[in-house]
Amino acid sequence: MTTTTGRPGPPSDTPKGVGANRPVSLLSARITFRLHRRTGEVCLLAVALSAVALVISLSVGAYPVPLPDVARALFQGTGDRLAVHFVNQERLPQALLAVLVGAALGVSGAIFQSISRNPLASPDVVGFNSGAATGAIAVIVTLGGAASAAATALGAIGGGLATALVVFVLASRGGLHGVRLVLIGLGVTAMLGSVNSYLLTRASLNNAQSAHIWLVGTLNGRGWSSVQMIALALVVLLPAAMLLGRPLRMLELGDELANGLGVRVDRARIALTVLGVGLCAVAVASAGPIPFVALAAPQIAVMLTRSPGVSVLAAGAVGAALLSLAHVVSSQFFTALAWVGDRVGWLKLVDDSQRNNLLPVGVTTAVLGGAYLAWVLFKRRGTGRA
Repeated sequence: MTTTTGRPGPPSDTPKGVGANRPVSLLSARITFRLHRRTGEVCLLAVALSAVALVISLSVGAYPVPLPDVARALFQGTGDRLAVHFVNQERLPQALLAVLVGAALGVSGAIFQSISRNPLASPDVVGFNSGAATGAIAVIVTLGGAASAAATALGAIGGGLATALVVFVLASRGGLHGVRLVLIGLGVTAMLGSVNSYLLTRASLNNAQSAHIWLVGTLNGRGWSSVQMIALALVVLLPAAMLLGRPLRMLELGDELANGLGVRVDRARIALTVLGVGLCAVAVASAGPIPFVALAAPQIAVMLTRSPGVSVLAAGAVGAALLSLAHVVSSQFFTALAWVGDRVGWLKLVDDSQRNNLLPVGVTTAVLGGAYLAWVLFKRRGTGRA
């Protein structure tokens, strides 16, 4: 997605027969957004998948609710009392949180991959998620039960910004290179992992248990307060990221060329870094450090849109779809294992008491993301690039 300011330019010279990638201009006052048709189609598909996953997550679970009852509970607040409670108070906040957190991680990953011109430079790989987690854990361990969602979010944002500053200072000596950024980020991630372990050893048993569960990355038990917090943050951060879409695309061409095209490289990089860290920090504060969504979503969006650069809008939509689908898989993982055990008597994978357990979504994304990372590295073998 690109943005231009001022009056719209002359009509596009694209031939009429080429409709798949023809840009569509959406005018508002003094800002023009140019959205390629295929990018819009990919965004619509991702939104549709997110909506389907949301509806499924409202229906299935330890207390199944038929779809007609889901609709009545959502739009009328009537029907079976347990159905209304599970749909509106338990499952809907978690499903909406999956959409919002996935979108935040997708856009954050697109920003950092574009800045560094490296598909591996996502917030979870280069240490920004770990830094945000360290800040949040410090707040949880220090304040214990008195730690509010706002205080945890501030701790996560502070930790993420401090980590980003350290990583960029170390990686920018002699020019910012994607390989150096990834390697330094991996080292910082390892050190922060040790810091997090130390903080857990200094906490009380209850605080350590809460922090450890949160560290896995989970939507389980999240309520409307978490949804409101990240929704308010995204209302500010997402429009700002889209407005900076044009400088972001120019930075993908290199600093010298971007500067020649009129982009103030240092200012643009600082602003985009703050936005990217803010997005991943608020996602971490809401659901914990969920891995690999920020890594995979931008690259999947590039493959689907067949564009040379990363679109923040498409990356956010794909990230929302990925995490929503992972949330459904996580919620039904133990149920599926129990179903297999019922059908194949000798293959008893879980006990009946575990049938309705909920798998943290971070475990699902870690498994799927690890496979994706191996695939990316296999594709890039012999190229000399990370």
